[in-house]
Amino acid sequence: MSVLDQGDASVVVMTAPSASSSLADWLAYWTQTHVTAIDLGLSRIRPVAEQLGVLQPNATVLTVAGTNGKGSTTTVLSEIYIAAGQSVGLYQSPHITVFNERVRLNGQPVDDQTLIDAFIQVDAARRVCQLPLSFFEATTLAAFVIFKKHNCAVWVLEVGLGGRLDAVNLIDPDVAVITNIGLDHTDWLGDSVEAIAFEKAGIMRAGIPVIYADPVAMPESIAVQASQFGCRLIRASEDYHWHIAVDALYYATPALTLRLPKPNLAAVNVCAALTAALHSGVVLTQSMLAQALQAARLAGRFEQVLWQRRRLILDVAHNPHGMQFLLAQLAEYQQQQSSIGAVHMVFSMLQDKDIAAVVQLAAPMVQCWHIAALDSSVPRAASQAQLGQAVAPYAQAVVEYRDLAAALQGACQVSDAQDVIVVCGSFHTLDAVWEVVKSHDAR
Repeated sequence: MSVLDQGDASVVVMTAPSASSSLADWLAYWTQTHVTAIDLGLSRIRPVAEQLGVLQPNATVLTVAGTNGKGSTTTVLSEIYIAAGQSVGLYQSPHITVFNERVRLNGQPVDDQTLIDAFIQVDAARRVCQLPLSFFEATTLAAFVIFKKHNCAVWVLEVGLGGRLDAVNLIDPDVAVITNIGLDHTDWLGDSVEAIAFEKAGIMRAGIPVIYADPVAMPESIAVQASQFGCRLIRASEDYHWHIAVDALYYATPALTLRLPKPNLAAVNVCAALTAALHSGVVLTQSMLAQALQAARLAGRFEQVLWQRRRLILDVAHNPHGMQFLLAQLAEYQQQQSSIGAVHMVFSMLQDKDIAAVVQLAAPMVQCWHIAALDSSVPRAASQAQLGQAVAPYAQAVVEYRDLAAALQGACQVSDAQDVIVVCGSFHTLDAVWEVVKSHDAR
């Protein structure tokens, strides 16, 4: 980095890493090239995308927005098109373990050099345009560059924040999916369900199919915008239905009924993906869909692990809507088990989330909370005091630890083999716990 003196002002000029630099160097660079980590809007990033030539891909594009369930939905979509023999680019965020998980080609995370080469192109384009990019904008454009270079026939894109002003929304989708609407990121998207729904509905384009995946309720602003865009709105439990049996998923529309393998991911998200794929114009068979459902897995989505003779359930639930969904899955899991004891919660969150609301929802089902602050390097991590204040009014029992590794070990020590240990609250929470689990043999 250098500083050029221009009279009374100083201009900071960032020196980009080189082609031989590490991926970590490039990721650090993108955290410094813009004044804020989040800067919603497309007017600044669009010229850079035009310079890169990525705005009109020769591909089928499916874009997924929503409060929760985007990762599962996009994962299933990717597996469907892989099973159909298509070349697939999948873009998701955030990641659990390594950044490369965000950009996948035919289901596999891209390697470091592929990302570095794309970052070099993105940086060159932004310099031509003389525009700064946020971390998310730069990484989104890098994904587009990679998908274009590898001639991906299908692009599956997960919106990062909102929809209308998110960098992913630069690309016009052929099919849009809105998984659900809950109160999250209210500082950016609005403080009501209708306001947030308006932002997420911004991924619609004229005349395309739009799947709304929540079978419970749909905000009015979704219907209004679908009408304004002339979109065909396809709704869960109205235009398509499903039923989970002991060993199968039954999926039905007015035109067809399918018996498919019981999926590894939540049926509501799986069926949203099935519906989107069936409306995308790509020829699909029942055997392709069955293969996709068997292959689709995603870390941190009611992920079950046996570790140190304890049953762990790892889930990325980090807001009230996500916690409600996790608790419903946990209740179903308890019904399916022949015997189950207490529920222990290994828990930490970010301070800008509604911690108290999440805890209040979970408290009736949790016998003991094991809490610890996230690592100090995590932006916006809630402090031990904030976590304790949120949990104490509702918890039956609370134990505080120096870190999440100790919290996991503590939960294992005070539980028995019939109990279940749930880990949730943030992607960062799961990342910390995964470091512990992976450092020992799972058994």
